[in-house]
Amino acid sequence: MTMSQLFSSVTAGGITAQDFLLCAAVSLLLGALIAFTYTRRTRYTQSFVLTLILLPLTVQTVIMLVNGNVGTGVAVAGAFSLVRFRSVPGNAKDIAVIFLAMAAGLACGSGYLAVAVLFTAIACTVLYLLVRFRVGLDRSGEKELHITIPETLDYTEIFDDVFARYTAHTELVEVKTASLGSLYKLHYRIRLKKDAEEKAFLDALRCRNGNLEVRCGRLQPTPEQL
Repeated sequence: MTMSQLFSSVTAGGITAQDFLLCAAVSLLLGALIAFTYTRRTRYTQSFVLTLILLPLTVQTVIMLVNGNVGTGVAVAGAFSLVRFRSVPGNAKDIAVIFLAMAAGLACGSGYLAVAVLFTAIACTVLYLLVRFRVGLDRSGEKELHITIPETLDYTEIFDDVFARYTAHTELVEVKTASLGSLYKLHYRIRLKKDAEEKAFLDALRCRNGNLEVRCGRLQPTPEQL
């Protein structure tokens, strides 16, 4: 078999039951490979993993049913667009993996099985390496700090000397009241001078805020952040 024959469409002469089953099997295998790669070193849910497995098969079947019919293709695209309004927004990586699964399904639906396999293998390898080596990870060292204080304290200066001693950068992001105005909740973004001093830093804050809640952790991306 020549290279041109290997990368040609298996459905060029029409779709048969054998062709459909072959494409369906490849779609499911590629979906399983994508889902397996996604679950490596990544937080995930069962529903999303099942979606990644079945999505290539679904897209492949739709492409085979359309089979060049423009009117049917427009109708199917409109039906798929409704799914957007029934789903929860995801992060950028989830969206990229969904497009990866859809692309694999498109290739299988068009009959280009070798292209689908090669594309999925390359994409999964790149995805695994990017996650494995933490490419693009925020290494700024910034953390979120939440401090609860009684209403009698002036939050504008009460912690200034503590911040000067333990932090290299401090930014007050948000202030809100709680417990009918008897408490203030302060939200900071900070960067500690030395991570080893985090406990001493929190103890110093507790001494100032009357031992009310103090919470420190890594930055959490907002739902709409990409």
